[in-house]
Amino acid sequence: MQNANDMTVRLLIVDDSGENAETIVSTLRNSGIAVRPARPQHSEELAQVLGNQPIDLVLAAPAQSIPLLQVTQQIAASGKDIPMILLAERLDENEWVEAGANGIRAIALRHRPEHLLAVVRNEWTDLHARRGLRRIEAQMRETERRCDALISSSRDPIAYIHEGMHIRANEAYLEMFGYEAFDDVEGISLLDMVAPQHVEGFKQLLKSLSKGDAPPPQYQVDARNQDGGVFPATMEFTQASYEGESCLQVVFRRRMEFDPELAREVEDLRQRDQVTGLLNRPTFMLHVENAVAQAGRSEGQFGLLLIEPDHYARLLPDIGLDSADVLIGALGQVLADTVGDGARLARFGEHSFAVLTEGPYAHTVALADQIRAAYAAKVFSIGERSATVTVSIGGVQVGEKIASIGQVLARATECTHAASELGNTTRIFDPAAVDRVEEERIQRWVTRIREALAGDGFQLHYQPVLNLQGEPLELYEAYLRLENNGELLSPTAFLGIAEEHGLLADINRWVVAHAIGVLGERERAGHPTHMMVKVTPESFNDPQMIATLRRELLANGVPGERLWLHAPEAKVFTHLRNAQQFLAEVAPLGCRIGLEQFGSGLDSFQLLAHFQPQFLKLDRDFTSDFARTREHSEKISEITARAQSANIRTIAEFVADANSMSLLFSAGVDYVQGEFVGPAGPLMNFDFA
Repeated sequence: MQNANDMTVRLLIVDDSGENAETIVSTLRNSGIAVRPARPQHSEELAQVLGNQPIDLVLAAPAQSIPLLQVTQQIAASGKDIPMILLAERLDENEWVEAGANGIRAIALRHRPEHLLAVVRNEWTDLHARRGLRRIEAQMRETERRCDALISSSRDPIAYIHEGMHIRANEAYLEMFGYEAFDDVEGISLLDMVAPQHVEGFKQLLKSLSKGDAPPPQYQVDARNQDGGVFPATMEFTQASYEGESCLQVVFRRRMEFDPELAREVEDLRQRDQVTGLLNRPTFMLHVENAVAQAGRSEGQFGLLLIEPDHYARLLPDIGLDSADVLIGALGQVLADTVGDGARLARFGEHSFAVLTEGPYAHTVALADQIRAAYAAKVFSIGERSATVTVSIGGVQVGEKIASIGQVLARATECTHAASELGNTTRIFDPAAVDRVEEERIQRWVTRIREALAGDGFQLHYQPVLNLQGEPLELYEAYLRLENNGELLSPTAFLGIAEEHGLLADINRWVVAHAIGVLGERERAGHPTHMMVKVTPESFNDPQMIATLRRELLANGVPGERLWLHAPEAKVFTHLRNAQQFLAEVAPLGCRIGLEQFGSGLDSFQLLAHFQPQFLKLDRDFTSDFARTREHSEKISEITARAQSANIRTIAEFVADANSMSLLFSAGVDYVQGEFVGPAGPLMNFDFA
């Protein structure tokens, strides 16, 4: 199963018991599976969830609110691939048979957590594999579509043969044998295309191919067209697939027996644009396809350049439509003279050109600049008129990072459009450079974070937290800031990078140590202060954090109860054992422990049976803009009532106005904080009186 850090399982639970549902969520989270749960209460809500939300797995128990059969029917009606797992209390043969008949993929024993986890992992793995297969199939269909388009436009006579019969043929093939439409040749044996004197030998060849023998590179026969006329031909065979079915691709070429030089000239003319003498687009695209395939196999790097004359639409009326081909020919000649024989050149569109060159990014850029400069220095004489024509060049470096023909063309086209907007410029996309830039950016952040930890690059800002119940308490929350080039940045800018590089535990210790130091200064100045500090799960099993707490509290003479540590509810769920151990080690020091984002789970109070905090910070969805979302008032009142009965304090964040604060007071909330109470800043100067 994918790592929970990389993927969140969107889980739908159908169960009459909210406590049972929360137990399932806790089991999954404690095993390291990140879960985004939903629990519909009735069939209408189930239909709404299935219709409006992406769901990965469904866990369903026999329920009164939504019968199992109705669940399976609604999943089937959604048309989505959503595996359904039946939650069973015991093994029951009849129940298992009925479940399979109704489309339920698996059954998990509710009272056996290890079995539930194994079933969920297996079903998720299978679902992920099916999704990947569908993506691959879609890519295959797109590849086949592109190949089919190339074959259709090819001047080579090409046919696909399955068990000796035609299943596909392009226009050039039909024209060669005198057929008007593929319907006329469909189902006809390939033997019918061979002159009688070659039939027996060709039969033997087909038999050997049907046994899996490798086809010869070329096979010479006399071919026979629809009218019975015979002409010498060379056949080329390639193993292929068409619409998912294994078949044989056959290319017929007329054989010039008496003048091979003429044959080569004819073949060369067939691949070239008649106006410019450059490769035509279909032939060029075959070279691009081969280059992309080579790059995907790490067999080389290639650069693709698209060249667009600037302001061609304005230039054309000046030279006259009758001279358009003369201008295109002249533009093509400049390209050929500039590039020479070291690359593939083509007329790519009505007035655009393309270059495929082999080499690294620096070579591609240098060639693009050389081409652009050559056009800028040229004066074109078209009849009695003369004009300068600059070009804009867009391109892409083809390598392992972008070894898909669709991506290559898309990137090259994007860069061409961007260059055309400026005119007379080049823009080349290099995937490796993007990676290098990102790696360098991340490394700069890591270095800056390490410097901040070693020096004084980090700062703490403080936001007042106001008690609504009249308790005289000076309480602030500490927020981390990083100074970077004269700008103070919030943790959202760098915590992701810090987590990837294992720096969060170091940051947590820095914040805790400095917060305790500030509390000590306030204590000595006669301002006994309490401070809330957020910690991440990296501190739960960090012995250095406990040592830091013990050392700094003692050194600064700060009672442990002045420091309030809190972590997100979801993180405690998924790291419950470590969180319990952390709570047990912090408790003797007197520090208070809390949960933030409380209320975001299916039944957040289920967590309190395993983890006993001293305070709860309500999830911001309940409290932000509270005055306009009064439907949350019942939920908040329920949380505060249950918290008070357990002697747990409640805190509401993001309070924006007096009306919200009044409503929160009525709901029984103990503390509030937010812009209305006071913004976060570097000073502790709030008047709590």
